[in-house]
Amino acid sequence: MQDLGQAVFVQSADRCDDGCDSLSKRASAVLGEAKEFKDSDAYAQKACETWLDVRSFGQVFAFNDKKEMSIGVRGPVSVHQGVSLSPVQVEDMQITKSVNGGSSDKGRSSDTMGMKHFVRFGLYKIKGSINVQLAEKTGFTGEDADILKECLRTLFVNDASSARPEGSMEVVKLYWFRQGPPFGPGCADCS
Repeated sequence: MQDLGQAVFVQSADRCDDGCDSLSKRASAVLGEAKEFKDSDAYAQKACETWLDVRSFGQVFAFNDKKEMSIGVRGPVSVHQGVSLSPVQVEDMQITKSVNGGSSDKGRSSDTMGMKHFVRFGLYKIKGSINVQLAEKTGFTGEDADILKECLRTLFVNDASSARPEGSMEVVKLYWFRQGPPFGPGCADCS
């Protein structure tokens, strides 16, 4: 979402774009204190207006002050657990650490052995859905859905690591079904 220029609440330390080094600091910097709002719904609404990940997946804003309760946002987007379509076999590879990590490594040589575990091939199917009623409540729009679709399509772009070398993981197919407004075509409640 950040790669697509969207403001997000949950940011990793290496992708922080607002100078806030914790979720509580980010919430306070942008939203202020919860007690400044009329009610928890107003606080949740402001959070949903501000951050795409909050209006998509939801968030719990937990407060340390005993006078304030936690504020929860139920997000409309659900992503289910990935299931392998083919059996996977975890393989092991012995690796060597070529340098000492620090001064506390006294007594250990620079050629310390270790193990790396990997899956040579796997094909996973992941399902998800967007709840229309919760989308209306959080303000999740069709444009937000299009951004989410692009995020899924480009999920592994710029995501290389030693465990996932460049090009080793990719989204092969993305099936995206969209119903008519608001509950699908032919729905008796549709206007």
